[in-house]
Amino acid sequence: MTAKDVDVLLVGGGVMSATLGMLLKQLDPNMTITLVERLDHVAHESTDGWNNAGTGHAGYCELNYTPQADDGNITINRALSINANFEVTLQFWSYLVEQQILPAPGKFINPTAHQSFVWGEKDVAFLRKRHELLSAHHLFADMQYSESREQLAEWMPLVMRDRAAEGPVAATRVDHGSDVDFGSLTRSMIKHLVTQDGFDLCLSHSVKSLRKSKRGHWRVAVKDEQSGEDKQFNARFVFLGAGGGSLPLLQKSHIDESQGYGGFPVSGQWLVCKKPEIVQQHHSKVYGKAPVGAPPMSVPHLDTRIINGQPALLFGPFAGFTTKFLKKGSVFDLFSSVRPYNVAPMMAVGRDNMDLTKYLIAESFQSHKDRVASLRNFFPDAKEEDWTLQNAGMRVQIIKKDAEGHGKLEFGTEIVAAKDGTLAALLGASPGASTAVQAMIDVLHRCFKERMSSPQWQTRMKELVPSYGQSLIDDAALLKTVRDRTLSTLNLRGD
Repeated sequence: MTAKDVDVLLVGGGVMSATLGMLLKQLDPNMTITLVERLDHVAHESTDGWNNAGTGHAGYCELNYTPQADDGNITINRALSINANFEVTLQFWSYLVEQQILPAPGKFINPTAHQSFVWGEKDVAFLRKRHELLSAHHLFADMQYSESREQLAEWMPLVMRDRAAEGPVAATRVDHGSDVDFGSLTRSMIKHLVTQDGFDLCLSHSVKSLRKSKRGHWRVAVKDEQSGEDKQFNARFVFLGAGGGSLPLLQKSHIDESQGYGGFPVSGQWLVCKKPEIVQQHHSKVYGKAPVGAPPMSVPHLDTRIINGQPALLFGPFAGFTTKFLKKGSVFDLFSSVRPYNVAPMMAVGRDNMDLTKYLIAESFQSHKDRVASLRNFFPDAKEEDWTLQNAGMRVQIIKKDAEGHGKLEFGTEIVAAKDGTLAALLGASPGASTAVQAMIDVLHRCFKERMSSPQWQTRMKELVPSYGQSLIDDAALLKTVRDRTLSTLNLRGD
């Protein structure tokens, strides 16, 4: 069997691999890159438009990014970080649009106000304090707040229609939020990449094994699922960006850094409405607070969506219990991921998160009537017959050892990289795709250290992302400069 030598092997045809491939090709057009995807199309798992919320996650409306401690204090650091990271993503997309590498912005991103909505004295007090803290920072200076039912009726007509008048309500709003079709975005990036010399796309190709050669390269055995042919790649660098499939692939690499990691899979579903007379009355993403015991990814929200150019409304997500790591995976995925080094952390997480497990199982057995009843907290006039159930993508939350060696369940994303920089994997979920550019820049810093420190790559990075190497959290003037550009280039002004 003849092996093909490549500089980079990308595993998984989603937004992460596409973003890393695009960054590398912009930094070094001569680099040879192959992307392998086990399905017959790219962007069909977590990146597909219907498999994620499509929210340009910036911390504007997601209340779980500003947790409140038992003493009432609200922490905003994570919201600041996510917002700054999304600004990095917007800068790179703006560059690609300006260079006509990506199509017109409306093909993949659309202005959609981001709003938070709560009711009851306790949650209204929380939102009021949250707004006070966030709006004092330049990243969130445009955030509006109101407890006026008349104002809220203008901001979110469906949410306030026929709502009982008793009890306090409140909302925040940022007009320049966005709805992103990550599937269309990814397909556009890969469509461009395949036109570049030295880039190959291999669909219906599954990775069977990864092992290190004496030369320090990765020998990756791959099977063409259509022809049945076995292939091998010799790669100087491997990136595992396969969503829920990244953990099993990372385990196959046997790098020391993979030790201790496990996965906690969570499925999801949406209620979807495509009736024009209803869809046309809602033009925002409205996020609430997650039910007690629910994972952060289950924060309820009523969203405007534009997928493949078609508008719709989406409500959810409704989480569920699963043993699959991918939507088109196997029910044995969870069990086959068990290793001697992660048994203890996984058992500890199972023991310490029984309430979460019970919640997920209960969610799985909800009826359509039950789901619509939840929807009526956000759309009191919702009718069962106007909404259908749509399966979302799978999310595999990270299980890892904590400082005491016990298991800890993480709800964010994490980059795991070999100490020699020859392999990296992205694990976890949320806010995921929205911060893909910053995540992949982090991969470059960890795995291409020498080249990233070279004058050529430093200069090029500042062309791709003008704020590169500077802090948008600390520099208000820099934020204004880059945000004015991205809102204009991507048509996100929302006015």
